Amino acid sequence: MVCRLAAIFAAEVPYVAMTDTSHTLIIEVAVPLPLERTFHYRVPPPLETRAVAGCRALVPFGKRHLTAYILGRARDPIGAELKEIIDVLDPEPLWTDGELEFFRWIASYYLHPLGEVLKTALPAGINLQSKKGDAANARKLAGGIPVRYEAWYHSLPDKTRPPRLGAKAAALLDHINSCGESAGSDLRRRFGQCLEQLRRLETLGLLRREEREAYRDPFRSEQIESDVPKALNSHQQTALTAVRAVLDRGVFSPFLLHGVTGSGKTEVYLQCIAHALALGRTALVLVPEISLTPQLVLRFRRRFSNGIAVLHSALSEGERYDEWRRIRRGQVNIVIGARSALFAPLERLGVIVVDEEHEQSFKQGDGLRYNARDLALVRGNMEQAAVLLGSATPQITSLYAAEQGRLTLLKLPERVEKRPMPEVELVPLRFGPEALSPVLARELTATLDSGSQALVFINRRGFATFLVCSDCGAPLTCPNCSVSLTYHRQRRQSVCHYCDYAVPAPGTCPACGSSELRELGAGTERVEHDLQQLLPQARIVRMDSDTTGGKGGHRRLLDQMASGQVDILVGTQMIAKGHDFPDVTLVGVINGEASLGMPDFRAAERTYQLLSQVIGRAGRGEQPGRVVVQAATTEHYAIQCAAAHDNDGFYRQELEFRREAGYPPFTHLAAFGFSAVVEQTASERAAFVARQLTRLKQELKLRLEILGPAPAPLYRLRGRFRLQILLKAPARSDLRRLIAAWLSRREAAPQVREYIDIDPLDLM
Repeated sequence: MVCRLAAIFAAEVPYVAMTDTSHTLIIEVAVPLPLERTFHYRVPPPLETRAVAGCRALVPFGKRHLTAYILGRARDPIGAELKEIIDVLDPEPLWTDGELEFFRWIASYYLHPLGEVLKTALPAGINLQSKKGDAANARKLAGGIPVRYEAWYHSLPDKTRPPRLGAKAAALLDHINSCGESAGSDLRRRFGQCLEQLRRLETLGLLRREEREAYRDPFRSEQIESDVPKALNSHQQTALTAVRAVLDRGVFSPFLLHGVTGSGKTEVYLQCIAHALALGRTALVLVPEISLTPQLVLRFRRRFSNGIAVLHSALSEGERYDEWRRIRRGQVNIVIGARSALFAPLERLGVIVVDEEHEQSFKQGDGLRYNARDLALVRGNMEQAAVLLGSATPQITSLYAAEQGRLTLLKLPERVEKRPMPEVELVPLRFGPEALSPVLARELTATLDSGSQALVFINRRGFATFLVCSDCGAPLTCPNCSVSLTYHRQRRQSVCHYCDYAVPAPGTCPACGSSELRELGAGTERVEHDLQQLLPQARIVRMDSDTTGGKGGHRRLLDQMASGQVDILVGTQMIAKGHDFPDVTLVGVINGEASLGMPDFRAAERTYQLLSQVIGRAGRGEQPGRVVVQAATTEHYAIQCAAAHDNDGFYRQELEFRREAGYPPFTHLAAFGFSAVVEQTASERAAFVARQLTRLKQELKLRLEILGPAPAPLYRLRGRFRLQILLKAPARSDLRRLIAAWLSRREAAPQVREYIDIDPLDLM
């Protein structure tokens, strides 16, 4: 696919003859398209001083005008006939030489075009604008998000005040004179609508008005109280001392901070970062999900009064753009955000924190399939920074790396103030009509009576997992995806959670036309309904992707929980980790074994991690915690170890399974994916690539396994049939040699979408 596009676009680019290139500046640019090569352009003399590496240029590309990224002067210009750039779009570079080195490393490792890496790294507001038409229109479109300006009013105290000023105008003038200058927004908050009076004062020569660039501030309406560093226990102090020593030396050092839930990892982060700031360096904090950001940001803002930027997808495009500009201009010392914050243009980086390092959401699932957790180590190495990978349930590969000495292990084996780990009861529960066991129902009632709070976790949204025909037994399935539709009672729809296909519910059976459909399985909506029936006096809130839509959705629900307005919080995995609610004394888990059935070698690891994290939400305050885990398979070692808080026991059993099966950390993986609208087209292409890879493996005498092609577990997704090939190799070099050889000989398959995923985490 990439080669086909490269051929098309290369053929599109017309060349303009040049008679003499000896004194002409020729630059190399990358374009944000799936093209593996870069391109060369001439720079007209008026633009030569502005066409520097790191800036965007507007270039003619075929019949269109594209925003391209200037990489620098072309060392060996290709050909003597090149087109000229139209304009340079930035007054100053968008990245440094060091950052470009990092981007090139990413492009090389993940086998992805450099232009698309740069597109991912830069804020959306200044990315690709590709339009047909005249250059003037393209130049306007390429400007990205408009910069926001605000009026500021300056006092001119030497001016004589006229005798007749209205009361409001006089009050405005007195206020501005006392301050020296005031922003228009501040004046409106204090005096209400006052533009007419300000204009009159300006006309009279009593004020001077100035337009200044203004940042869109996502925290503008929040008032917070500051706090001070907390006293550390001996384990926390040992971890802090180790990190501070590395920061003092200014060298790269990777740490694995393995602390049980409630052990005070965040306080260690805060004090490590404070030390880095004192040394004049900056800090980057990565969290796996938006839902974890509000509480963490609040703790950081309480500790550090200013210089914090937040980057995640819940911000508006304008807010993200302004946060990026603040970072680029050196006005920020700390950046907190989800995986894309990895690309934040922080200079003098001293410490990188990856909180919940085990989380799969650090891996991008399409396009540039990077892993922010892994790249944090790469960036830390390049910038000689300390990197802290923190988790109560680290990845098996991280624990193994620590065992092999590639990560320095720092352990926090007990909760702060020596609070006990919660007591866990396993309740075997066979598939049936009731979502809540009698044990869990009894514990919820007791918790409510005591005035404490509870969390109820089920990793499935909707009311029923699916609807089944009572007459013929056929389930209601999605016509576009290989999944059943999930029944949402409140919406009165059965919905596909992958492609959003929906039909009215309960509806009729598509196989036999019967209107008798039975509800099977349970989701968050069903559990919420059952809890309302069981405890009608309880204040119950549901937290899943159906209830957290819109800006501030996560924050609103979490604030309600933190302020005591909620008795029971029901939710999916977004409630299962990272949150600290001291009044939660009970956690209920429904269908605790659900993820064990996933067709993935990491199924046991993910089950253990998820259960351990949700169990860890209980008993984080003064009152001890209790957990009820309902599962059909309570005997599995992942569930048994999570209930016993036995991380070492789980690690040893899982490591032995990985060794026998030949999976990471004992091998390295790469996945080839294929999809097409026509099933046979996808199958034939996947089989062809498998034969090529097998032949190349034999030619190059490489030690690796080629598994597949095989249908993906989600065989049909959004109307496309999907197949996979998995490569396993003891040595990463053999894996990369095979892929490089295949890429160099690859032929286009126009009707098939293909991708290569290096170090895949999701094989669905």
